[in-house]
Amino acid sequence: MKADRAGIAAAARSLAAGGLVAFPTETVYGLGADATNGAAIARLYAAKGRPAFNPLIAHVADTAAARRLARFDAAAERLAGLWPGPLTLVLPQSPDNGVADLATAGLDTIAVRVPGHAVARDIIAAFGQPVVAPSANRSGHVSPTTAEHVLADLRGRIDLIVDGGPTSVGLESTIVACLGAGAVLLRPGGIPRHAIEQRLGRSLADPAAAPEEDAPRAPGQLASHYAPRARLRLNADVVRPGEALLAFGKKLPPGAEAAAAMRNLSDTADLVEAAANLFSHLRALDAAGAATIAVMPVPQDGLGEAINDRLQRAAAPR
Repeated sequence: MKADRAGIAAAARSLAAGGLVAFPTETVYGLGADATNGAAIARLYAAKGRPAFNPLIAHVADTAAARRLARFDAAAERLAGLWPGPLTLVLPQSPDNGVADLATAGLDTIAVRVPGHAVARDIIAAFGQPVVAPSANRSGHVSPTTAEHVLADLRGRIDLIVDGGPTSVGLESTIVACLGAGAVLLRPGGIPRHAIEQRLGRSLADPAAAPEEDAPRAPGQLASHYAPRARLRLNADVVRPGEALLAFGKKLPPGAEAAAAMRNLSDTADLVEAAANLFSHLRALDAAGAATIAVMPVPQDGLGEAINDRLQRAAAPR
């Protein structure tokens, strides 16, 4: 579809309906989904064949919208002066910002940017919500810089492509974290280091220079995960006394009726629904106060691989 008024309106309608829309940014073509809709984001992961639930970048129409999602320190306020453009900031989340846990991989930080492409901003403004938009290609393939590239990779997997011509930068955004310990460069990209350092008036730190426990977390940079306070016991076929239960499917294991708390990723064993519920259900069970969460087996098919990857990381000794 052309990037005219009708195309922008159609893209906004599709996003509002939970659809997946590819559109141009100045960096590469992004695959957009409603950042507040966990089921739409799960569909996005499935379409891309993305192997793990990494944090996604929330794209917004302007800096005012970014401030509703995240808390800005002095460094972030300075760097926001480079927007719109190919710069992503990783910041502490604002409370109750509406962004789905699956978009942030359950973290307390959020990656946000204001794209420099007018078509991208027009679509997001018409939609009226933040939009996650990783590159519109199958995971592991070359990032797309034309609508034709998107069609070749994702034909039949997404709902709409808005053709705005070739992208101008052709390189993903630079990612900088501002989390209270100085600005840290997480990923080089479309804005060079010197331009960011000039804006800040000081040098950027590299992730390797930060203590491991303070290392920021961002798309395409670190394999971070939401780790609950409770211990996770994976592939549980019985619920032990005092345990909470993270269920999957209708058939529950012995002891489920006495679980300290229970959430079901999907009563119908739908992996897209399970992915959408994963982080919010973990948080809810963790808040219930049980020392251990028994996790029923989840198949490895499709999104199950990514679900199990996150569960295994959350269960790892800390």
